[in-house]
Amino acid sequence: MSTLLRHTPVEITERQALSINPAKTCQPIGAMYASLGIHGCLPHSHGSQGCCAYHRSALTRHYKEPISAGTSSFTEGSSVFGGQSNLLAAIQNMFTVYEPEVIAVHTTCLSETIGDDVPQIVDKADKEGKIPAGKHVVSASTPSYVGSHVTGFANMVKGMIKGLAKPKTKPNGKVNILPGYVEPSDMAEVKRLAKMMGVKTICIPDTSGVTNGPLTGEYKMYPDGGVTVAELQDCSNSKGTIAMGFWASADGARYLDTEYKVPCSILELPIGLGCTDAYVDALRTIAGAAVPKEIEFERGQLVDMISDYHQYFYRKKVALVGDPDQLVALTDFLVSLDMLPIHIVTGSPAGKRFVGKIDEITKDIGYKVNVREHGDMFLLHQWIKQDKPDLIIGNSYAKYIARDEDIPLVRHGFPIVDRVGHQYFPTTGYRGGMRLIEKIVDALLTRTERDAPVETFELVF
Repeated sequence: MSTLLRHTPVEITERQALSINPAKTCQPIGAMYASLGIHGCLPHSHGSQGCCAYHRSALTRHYKEPISAGTSSFTEGSSVFGGQSNLLAAIQNMFTVYEPEVIAVHTTCLSETIGDDVPQIVDKADKEGKIPAGKHVVSASTPSYVGSHVTGFANMVKGMIKGLAKPKTKPNGKVNILPGYVEPSDMAEVKRLAKMMGVKTICIPDTSGVTNGPLTGEYKMYPDGGVTVAELQDCSNSKGTIAMGFWASADGARYLDTEYKVPCSILELPIGLGCTDAYVDALRTIAGAAVPKEIEFERGQLVDMISDYHQYFYRKKVALVGDPDQLVALTDFLVSLDMLPIHIVTGSPAGKRFVGKIDEITKDIGYKVNVREHGDMFLLHQWIKQDKPDLIIGNSYAKYIARDEDIPLVRHGFPIVDRVGHQYFPTTGYRGGMRLIEKIVDALLTRTERDAPVETFELVF
């Protein structure tokens, strides 16, 4: 791979149809990850066995946890005549053998291309008694040939709300939190901040305790974590919704607002000082809660770290690649550190809103910023060859560019398959901001020490 990258030309030729080394993966992976955030849920891939194996493998490699899922196991006949009989049999078999509380069905390229109507098939399964009493099936349309894993996540979040939320009854005094496409550690962190403020929440979805659970010596098909069916049914009675991430969370929040009149606030992911401030303030406003001294203390620690290490950040150039919601929040954080995010690529089709948001954040940094939505790693590498940054922030696939160009890399986003920690240590909230600073400082100073001649190799920088 690194050898091939050395043939990347500096001169950029505009490409309309060809993507080289995409900076994204397909919708069903995001949908499967969202499904795992429901307690007692078994994700189901309506397509071929190969598709399901890939989706499970991608999540298993990232989280280092066994990911269970069902598949409709399309054959040639299913591909021609439709997969209704396969899905009907799968629903009955999974409830009988594996006893999930919920089956979350997402489609694939194949089932979308032949036009399978999954809601109709689920309705037929219900009428034929294949769905036991008290059990549920939710679904989402997630064709792999459009959007990205972020799109699939958003579609499944909306699907689980649409399929399980019940009409309004009695106000529950809670706040719905749609945490976006983040790590289970990040979901746990946003819940912890809310709990410190005395705010009761319903986190949709919630993979904390599911894809980062403990090793106890006892196998559980369905880990203890995840948002429960009862909570999803009750989310229509909440006093408000905080959706974090426009591309991953806004659709579900707006559905709750439109259908059940639950007012929503759509924020950036709470990465860094400013975006976390916005989250805490939204909790305070919606729930009418006070901000405790413990949270003020954590915020002060982050501010102290920014002050202590500012000299190492100042005017350092950064290239970023990842999901649109994460890139917007990361860019905001880097600018607040007086760093220069100069090359920014998301593989997701995020539209003009993404480019406009990045332009707004970076308008005063005094440096030319390259930004592309629906871009790829090849373009990022070309930009890097034209203007070499001091740091790259991206997933594991960015390591090839980092190695080829001899640039430090901070791993962040999805997938991370060659390191551990992202499942357990958040980058959201004030504590997460401190961890990000530690990782960035470590990468920059490690490079400084590696390159320093003997006469300037000091114990303390």
